[in-house]
Amino acid sequence: MATRHILNELAALCEQRTGRALVVRSLGGVEAAKLVRAGEAVDIVLLASGPMEKLEAEGRLVAGSRTAFARSDIALAVPSSRPAPDVSTEAAVREAVSSATRLCYSTGPSGDHLMRLLERWGLAAGMADRLLQAPPGVPVGSLVAKGDADLGFQQYSELVNIPGITVIGGLPAAVQSTTVFTAGVAAASPDADGARAVIAVLVSSEADPVKRRHGMEPA
Repeated sequence: MATRHILNELAALCEQRTGRALVVRSLGGVEAAKLVRAGEAVDIVLLASGPMEKLEAEGRLVAGSRTAFARSDIALAVPSSRPAPDVSTEAAVREAVSSATRLCYSTGPSGDHLMRLLERWGLAAGMADRLLQAPPGVPVGSLVAKGDADLGFQQYSELVNIPGITVIGGLPAAVQSTTVFTAGVAAASPDADGARAVIAVLVSSEADPVKRRHGMEPA
């Protein structure tokens, strides 16, 4: 889901450069990996680097085809009607998190990182009833915008284009976690050469402005 806006915008460039139409299906990373393992008919898989390594080890990707696509940091957001808390230091982020009436997070890498931070800060048990996990494929920002949570925690790229919220900044370096998304050729692809050609466009310098516009950095 985190890369969907970038990929949809890059589809025209891929077709222009390779003559192959890029049809993008975006869904939560956990569900996407399940479909690949179940033999879903795809040519290219694009997920966070950790799941991609596992898929390659399981023979679901063409060996050696994984290529870094983009980097994404984690950010925080509040409803646009609420004042933004200070998140400039680890202590400030801990205070903002512990003070949240309802904290929304995702099923992806950013959600896993939040759980580790809560353990690190000794807040996991005390906040259990104040945590709201967005369903797979549902942006955290959309729930924050609706007022279901007063603080959202997700990839910056997932928050940046959602109306009704204020992105209050990325996590400070002491607690930041950068996700690297990678693209690879599916082992079941009937057109591995075509898939490689499309991936080459996706990771080219021509694609960099699109990635930055949607809140990611080239890998």
